[in-house]
This record gives sequence, C-alpha cells and structure tokens, in this order.
Amino acid sequence: MFRPSTRRTFLSDFGMGFTGLALGNLLLGDGITRASDEKVWTPPSGHAQFAPKAKSVIWIFLSGGYSQMETFDPKPELNKYAGKTFKETPHPDPLENPLHDKRSRAVVTNVREKYTKIYPMQVGWKKYGESGIEVTDWWPHIGSCVDDIAFVRSMYTTDNDHAAENQIHTGRHKLDETEPSIGAWVTYGLGTLNENLPQFVVLGGPTRPDTRESIGSQYLGPKFSGVPLTVDPNNPLPYGRRNAAVLAEEQKNEFDLIGELNGLASVEYPQDETIRARIKSYELAFRMQAAVPEALQFATETAETQQLYGLNDPKTKLAGERCLAARRLVERGVRFVQLYPSPYGVWDSHQKLKQNHETQSYAVDKPVAGLLKDLKRRGLLEDTLVVFCTEFGRTPAVEERAGGTDGRDHHPHGFTVWFAGAGVKKGIVHGSTDELGFHAADPGHYVTDMHATVLHLLGVDLKTLEVPGRKRLEVDHGQVIHEILA
Repeated sequence: MFRPSTRRTFLSDFGMGFTGLALGNLLLGDGITRASDEKVWTPPSGHAQFAPKAKSVIWIFLSGGYSQMETFDPKPELNKYAGKTFKETPHPDPLENPLHDKRSRAVVTNVREKYTKIYPMQVGWKKYGESGIEVTDWWPHIGSCVDDIAFVRSMYTTDNDHAAENQIHTGRHKLDETEPSIGAWVTYGLGTLNENLPQFVVLGGPTRPDTRESIGSQYLGPKFSGVPLTVDPNNPLPYGRRNAAVLAEEQKNEFDLIGELNGLASVEYPQDETIRARIKSYELAFRMQAAVPEALQFATETAETQQLYGLNDPKTKLAGERCLAARRLVERGVRFVQLYPSPYGVWDSHQKLKQNHETQSYAVDKPVAGLLKDLKRRGLLEDTLVVFCTEFGRTPAVEERAGGTDGRDHHPHGFTVWFAGAGVKKGIVHGSTDELGFHAADPGHYVTDMHATVLHLLGVDLKTLEVPGRKRLEVDHGQVIHEILA
C-alpha cells in the first residue's frame, strides 16, 4: 500500500544521497590535522563571543580532599601555636568569623564537629623558582614547575561531605537540583575537534555510582556526558572491542543497518534526544575502535618520555599512564579530559595524615609535573589549559573524633587549586587564607568561578549557555578569575 511521504521524510531521504558532503565533514574532523588548524577549530556551535586562548582542557581531580596546608599553602602559625585552641592565639577565632556560617551548608544528617585544637604542619616547605612560591617538601616536582603555574589559594565550597566531589564539577550542593558538569558544558558549547574520539574523556573515574554526576550532562542530553576510558590500549573502552568471531565487514554491515533503522526513527521522532544520542554513540563507537587504541599506545613514546611521567616506578606508574594518556588525547583533538590520578577518596585523611599525604603526594607529584613539562616542550601548553583541584581542604585543627590525634577533617571554607597553560599568568599566587589556613579571604572564589574561568579561556561566556526552560541561578554562572589571566 502506498503511503505518501511527509516533507520531513522526503528531505531526510533526499539528504542521504549527498554522501560527498558527509565525507567532507568527516575529513574535516580528522584527528591531529584538524586539531592543529587554528582556522578550523573555531567553536562550531557559535557560542564563542571572543577569541579563545585554549583549545582543550585537562582537568586533574584528586578525590578525597587534600590539605591546603600540606600542599600549596603552608602555614607557619600552625607550628607556632600547635596544641593551643583558636582562642589561645593572637589571631581572630575563625569559628566566630561571619564567613563561617555564611558559607556553611551542611547536609542535615552529617553536621561536622567544630574542632579547635591546632594541629601543626606535618611536612616542611620552601620557596621554589624565580617566583619564590612556597610549596611543601612532598611536592618537589610540582615545585620545579611553579614559574608556569597560577595558584588560587582562596577557593571555598559549601558541602561539608564528599558530595562536594560532585559540587566542584557541577556547581550545585547535594540538596539542590543537579546541573550538568563542567566537562559537559564545555563540549555542549564548543563541540569536538576530532570526530573519531570522544569530545569529553574521563580517565580513572568516577569510581562510585554516587559520583557519576561529576561527568554527567543532565538536561543537556546524553551525548555530552563524559566517556570513561582505561589506559590499557588492548581494552581501552569497556565492551568496546569487536568480538574475535565477528569479521570487520560483518560488524560494519551491522552498524550500517542499525544506523538506517535509527535514522528512520529519528525522522519520525525528531525531538527524541535518546535516539539522536544512540545514533551518535553507535557511529562514534565504530570509529573509536581504531582511534582510541592508537591514542593509548605508550610503547611509541621514547624511554625518556616514559620516565618523565614516572612509568618506570610502580608507585607512580598508574598516575603517569593517565597523565600521558591525557597529553596524547588533547594532542589528537579531545576537547576535555577529566583526569583522576588517584583512586576514589584516598586523600581523605581523618587519621594518619602524614603517612597518607606523603604516600599519595609521591604517587602524583612526578606524573603531573611530567605532564606540564611535556606539554610545554611540545608547544601544547600554549593552547591547553591544565586545572588541578580537589573537592575541599582539611581543617587546621586536629580531628578529635573517636580519640583521633593525627588527622584533619573535611574543610570547605578555604583551600587551594591551580591553573597552568593557555591564557594563564605564570608564577603567581592569587588570593589567600587567613593566618591559620581556615577561611578563604573575602570575597573568595566559589567553585563555579573555576568553571567561568575555564570557559572564558575557551572563548565562551557561561551565561550564554542557557537552555530553554532551565533557569539557572546566578551562582551557577560564576565569576571569571581575571587576576590569573595573562
């Protein structure tokens, strides 16, 4: 029985014949060639309002909450008044500072205790580089890179528990509606530089179901979510390998049939985000089978490069492989790489902080410094932005819960992150905490200020990325940290 075609169906079927146009578009998205062409990588979505400084972002996240004092914001006063309470020092009591309640938003079932006995620094520190920036002795390799880094010592967040891991990526507290992650916003606003690789790659995480929001896209649609990869070139994408019993031509035929069926469904249901995302995922999965393993072939790197990342040391190898993978991915045009160099929660030092932080710092310090040095010598640091962060800091006071004597509790009131690379000033410190390392000096920077800064360097104003029917709060947009921009 003859069924008349709709205008939409006719246009869709007619368009299928223009394979040359489609081929041209695919060739335009060809890997390294396109990634290095400044005229081509202009944001395709039209959201950019100004010339971007960065093409890609490597967002390094240390899960669990590292101590700001034992990393990048040493506080001599902690040693001077160790064992005393806040009130027994000449400094204002931080618990009585109006900023404490202003910035606190505890989950009702998990209100943190207010510890007051000062815990001394657990490591020494010194000034590094021509800029003379103080870094602790657990981070000598990062210390050697300080002249290329902009430290922000005045960050704060509002969640006192590990839902802050989601908050630093989405900008929203656990008690609020979830927003898309920063990686999703970047790829939504800018699109891809390489059609054969995911535009938003995740290395090493998230490792728990309740932290999936950190790479989620929510109402932007599933095609903007992060794609987790492993650093094993033989199996980089779970369930992404072609079965050995299936010939390549057979698989191609299967994908072609599925593509045709999905294409027909998308014509009939043009507003169905799930169908469009399914089509994209099948197409990308097919192309990724060759592109992803190649991107993760570390054996092609020189012995010197592998050693630079610490691949020759079992203690630094895992973080080193993930950092090297990040460099190879942005080199091939991946827009946003979210990198977890450490397992979930390992920086959470409620007890034995010295033992924990010394071990974890050793595992991460050399690989991350190696990444910065490698990007710089290859010229990639000129258009790649590196962000290094955690979900919150640690308390200046000792955590005395259950008789504790050697750890620090969660601390959202003040902590340090850093930026390096495209469009960022070199060898500077912006912002501060008070003398005891408790509060970020007013006005401080909420986590979405990091998001706004990243998007600004990519040529995007976060406020333009509104979605019809989705009203965002002013805090969601954040404020660009202009003080660190070159």
